[in-house]
Amino acid sequence: MPAQHPRFARRALIAIVVLFLAMPALHAQWLNYKVPGVPRAPDGRVDLAAPVPRSPDGKPDLSGTWNSAQGYFTNLARDLKPGDLLMLPWAETRVKENQSNDHKNDPMVACMPPGVPRVDFTGGGAMLHPFKIVQTPTLVVLLYETSTNQTFRQVFMDGRAFPEEMQPTWLGYSIGRWEGDTLVVNTAGFNGRAWVDTGAGHPQTEAAKVTERFTRRDFGHLDLEITIDDPGAYLKPWTAIVPASLLADSDLIETFCDNERDLGRMFRTPVTPKP
Repeated sequence: MPAQHPRFARRALIAIVVLFLAMPALHAQWLNYKVPGVPRAPDGRVDLAAPVPRSPDGKPDLSGTWNSAQGYFTNLARDLKPGDLLMLPWAETRVKENQSNDHKNDPMVACMPPGVPRVDFTGGGAMLHPFKIVQTPTLVVLLYETSTNQTFRQVFMDGRAFPEEMQPTWLGYSIGRWEGDTLVVNTAGFNGRAWVDTGAGHPQTEAAKVTERFTRRDFGHLDLEITIDDPGAYLKPWTAIVPASLLADSDLIETFCDNERDLGRMFRTPVTPKP
């Protein structure tokens, strides 16, 4: 992984500010409504350390509104050791470009979807753009309140395989299965235009395959292990773990992006083509 540009932190902050200029400052919720059936302490606060809830079929119930930990939106590889993330030469060059031009080529600046896996942690920490899991035995729906527009994913749990022909998309095609108490989601069929993260600007190609492993540790904490296998950009698969916390008694709100009003004041920088 190349060394970060000395002004990386400042430029990443500029990019994030651009992304959030059009977004509401407060995260409005259903106010003063306590969700029934939630374990609570005597003072009424949600007991986040309570046991994992389970669905009627005995599987962990991942349902809830979750907010990812801070920092991974900026750099998904933040916890990796040197050598864990090895890029092809064109991808190294692209990352340097992304970090040196104020991220003007980030698709999210043009209100495009974050892509997978970035959609899982667009609201890391104080940004508060959470995601919601709706779980059934044959379909898991992921609802996202992102810094561009609200969106959703369907994870099919009915045993189907990937289609023989997949139309390239921002969020891909997702199929899932249970491995013990962990929900494993495999996603492929990307259009190659999304970024993996925002501050570092790691690229993604059409060859990418993403594996997400959702493990609910207790009532209030979820671990999301993300493995990126993209031979078009990286020399080997790499894995990051993003923790998330339950937003108890909270829900999603409508979000939309109108950053296109600012695009006329920004110039798009030519980028190094993929090989």
